[in-house]
Amino acid sequence: MLKGQSSKVFENAVSEFASLPGIGKKTAVRLVLHILKQDPKLIEQFGNAITDLSSKIKHCKICHNISDHDVCSICEDKSRDENIICVVENIQDILAIENTQQFKGKYHVLGGILSPMEGIGPSDLNIDSLENRIEKENINELILALSPTMEGDTTNFFLYKKLNKFGIKLSIIARGIAFGDELEYADEITLGRSILNRKPFNGKIF
Repeated sequence: MLKGQSSKVFENAVSEFASLPGIGKKTAVRLVLHILKQDPKLIEQFGNAITDLSSKIKHCKICHNISDHDVCSICEDKSRDENIICVVENIQDILAIENTQQFKGKYHVLGGILSPMEGIGPSDLNIDSLENRIEKENINELILALSPTMEGDTTNFFLYKKLNKFGIKLSIIARGIAFGDELEYADEITLGRSILNRKPFNGKIF
């Protein structure tokens, strides 16, 4: 029980907020107190939105992006270039790239990057489905837009060795992003330029 707090319901709410990344106990308390000041209907809408995350959110069966349907709106968008796929680590990277308004192709979410230290191997990533897309779709170019870290570079090299057999163009985003930074934290101008100025990838990190 929180010191000075007699409500178990309040304590449970604080604990749930505090379990979120970057949210400490004090911030959690402030958030719960803020919610308590809101109109009951707004609180109910907030609760329903959270519940919908587990009951209604799906992952696109093509690119693995989050979606309300079996296929996400980006994959369904006929105005986008179906010949180019941008390979990203996670869904946050799609949001970051979309904010640049510089990329008009499709995406593929790996769901992580290779990390032997954390026990993440090729079978833990969405690589097989990427190969299936290359075999079935008319793809001319694959852009590797992974974080410029040691793990990201290792994943780029693995994908190069794995996918080079298909004979499609493999590109890597230009290194305008500081080493070790994640794509979602890069400013939109820098990230946009790194995509536009992408380089052919031959398995070597430049």
